[in-house]
Amino acid sequence: QVQLEESGGGLVQPGGSLRLSCAASERIFRFNLVSWFRRPPGKEREFVARQFSSGTTTYADSVKGRFTISRDNARVYLQMNSLNAEDTGVYYCNYDGIYWGKGTLVNVSS
Repeated sequence: QVQLEESGGGLVQPGGSLRLSCAASERIFRFNLVSWFRRPPGKEREFVARQFSSGTTTYADSVKGRFTISRDNARVYLQMNSLNAEDTGVYYCNYDGIYWGKGTLVNVSS
């Protein structure tokens, strides 16, 4: 069973930045698709960003131009800039549409 662990969440002021990281119990090269999702307070989980091993990347309209997904040999990252209150939520990484982490909380508040 593949295990994922997110890190990097926290409290940040509006306009600030955070970098989330996701580590897996197996080497990342075996995964074709890596994704980030989030669950805003009181809402359903929603798609944020994804990247295929080919490099093709897709973003939700709400984060386009502000968030960047990337990966190296060990981890998947989500660089989040110009954060606003609507970005608050628990952020989850997902590998190949199958494996989920437990999430990391991002709270954008002044």
